[in-house]
Amino acid sequence: MTTPNKRERLRLIVVRRVSTAGQVVDGYGLDAQERDCRKWNTAAGHRIVHVVTDGDERAGTTGRSTIDERVGLMEAIEWIREDRADGLLAPNLDRLARELTVQEAVLAYVWALGGRMFTADHGEHLEDDEDDPMRTAMRQMRGVFHQLDRGLIRKRLKDGRNAKAAQGGYAYGAPPYGKQAVDGELVDLDDEKDIEDLIRQWHDEEGLGPRPICRRLNDAEVPAKRGGKWHPTTVARILSPEARAVANGRSARDRARRKDEARRTRAEKLIQVHVR
Repeated sequence: MTTPNKRERLRLIVVRRVSTAGQVVDGYGLDAQERDCRKWNTAAGHRIVHVVTDGDERAGTTGRSTIDERVGLMEAIEWIREDRADGLLAPNLDRLARELTVQEAVLAYVWALGGRMFTADHGEHLEDDEDDPMRTAMRQMRGVFHQLDRGLIRKRLKDGRNAKAAQGGYAYGAPPYGKQAVDGELVDLDDEKDIEDLIRQWHDEEGLGPRPICRRLNDAEVPAKRGGKWHPTTVARILSPEARAVANGRSARDRARRKDEARRTRAEKLIQVHVR
């Protein structure tokens, strides 16, 4: 571990990041990250001048995001560029970036601006030196194993969900109307179950379709599952499991399309950077 010179008092920015997936896996939240950084800084004798955050406890920011997609990180780098800070302090390199390519890009950017990089679990990460290739190799190997560990965890979680779904159990996703997830299992939600029974009664006894039922619910100011207004598609899912399966398939295709578009956008940004 590199121990900074206590007589050299630097202006550091604490960089925190959380992703929803990371929270499930290790529970290393924003407060814990900042606490570790401040503990290290107390011993090091530097001055924390700012704290930036990417993601929050409900909607995280993935460590695979490119630098310009990390609003908090970009703010910290801007402080270094404007000479308002001397370097960054993260709890560990995994919190700085989950993927090795992003990690190395962030470090190169900070060093190019004359900044310095510290982590609470290691101390200072010195700039690459052609006379010390082992320094670069060791840092990058740590990044590789961080990335591998996260990938294996995600695979185990995905395999477990798929196995449970194959057995007919509740695996993931939003519970259907009238149900709630308790300890990984779907159970009836009484208030919603009563509304679900009423919807089926209107359909079976009065012959109402999704749109009239939707209109009746909204007129009566009955809230939908997430609050707000009812939509005919939601009613159709309640009345027909087939409609729910079709809607779920459509949602999966939309997510895959958005993921592909995001991947293409990142690739175009990287190409533009290299062209410039």
